[in-house]
Amino acid sequence: MPCLFGTDSYNARMAHTYDICIRGAGIVGRTLALHLAAKRLRVALAANAADGAESAAADVRAFALNPRSRALLEAVRCWPAGDAATPVLRMAVQSDANSQVNFDAAEQGVEALNWMVDVPALDQQLAQAVQFQPLITVADAPQAATLTVVCEGRASATRAEFGVDFELSRYAQWAIAARVESELPHQQTARQWFHAGDITALLPLQGPEGKQHALVWSVSPERARRLLDCPEIEFTEALAAATQFAVGRLRLCSPRASWPLQHAVAQRWCGTTHLAGANRTWALAGDAAHNVHPLAGQGLNLGLGDVAELVRLIDTRSYWRAVDDMRLLRRYERARKAEFALVGGSGDALQQLFAHPHALVQTARNWGLRGFDRVAPLKHWVAKRAMGM
Repeated sequence: MPCLFGTDSYNARMAHTYDICIRGAGIVGRTLALHLAAKRLRVALAANAADGAESAAADVRAFALNPRSRALLEAVRCWPAGDAATPVLRMAVQSDANSQVNFDAAEQGVEALNWMVDVPALDQQLAQAVQFQPLITVADAPQAATLTVVCEGRASATRAEFGVDFELSRYAQWAIAARVESELPHQQTARQWFHAGDITALLPLQGPEGKQHALVWSVSPERARRLLDCPEIEFTEALAAATQFAVGRLRLCSPRASWPLQHAVAQRWCGTTHLAGANRTWALAGDAAHNVHPLAGQGLNLGLGDVAELVRLIDTRSYWRAVDDMRLLRRYERARKAEFALVGGSGDALQQLFAHPHALVQTARNWGLRGFDRVAPLKHWVAKRAMGM
């Protein structure tokens, strides 16, 4: 029987121990590995030095995951149990001059708008699942494979090694993340304030009756330094004022973490690069491909969307297409770039709008926000998009 791929191509594939090597063992990389192994593909999961550091930093944060992301994790039995995933039933967004937008799960006809997921719990479940999947090999270094998928995060060294341009624009903001406990219960409400260029979010944790919140506070670099260095009592008083005492007084119950905010996208999300005498076919996923402002809580949802699309295309490919078929990978790139343009572009536009210092822009923005809250069909469409529906 003749070889469909040609002798050289066939021999190269036979020399590879793995179908796919995933570089980066974070949440996106592990989820991708589990789904590909479930399709009977042999996967090498190569951790990098940044994985442990990113996981440690992520311990003070929580991710807002939409129903589509939940379904993806449930499919590999990695959805955190109990109070590690708090359903968000309401979302309250407030701007200057008391302009407000409110979303309600009951009005949208859904179980929850999203879920606030505790990072350590999710990390632990994914790590355990990987350990017990015989088709996944965890390696200390990248392995030879038919396809390499890069999930190393925003500072990916492999992306640079493959010569991919990363178009980056920095916001004049840093994010401060911490866990805080409130005097009053959070009532499963995610709260966000836009004021004088700052964006403050308190996101509910520890289940329906909880009083703990994940804080994401986007401020100027100068203000970030002051808030990171000041005594705890001064920090919590400033935070209580920024949140208008909506949940009473606040107590800091974790270290404060901080990082610069940026909007970024890779120029290419797939390709073939000749390195060390061999061609490497690759694709990017997660933060290695795109970064967004945290104001809309869509960063990990976009990364898990990459996983879902790549797995779908690989699973439904024609029997004669290999996993490194460039036509297949370009379909993935087109689909995910379109999604990023919509979600990432919307978040970038909102950040620019709320950071604009001109009084006329602020007045128009607040007027528009009040009007938006009264237009039910538009609110419904925006809510469905945010939920991945």
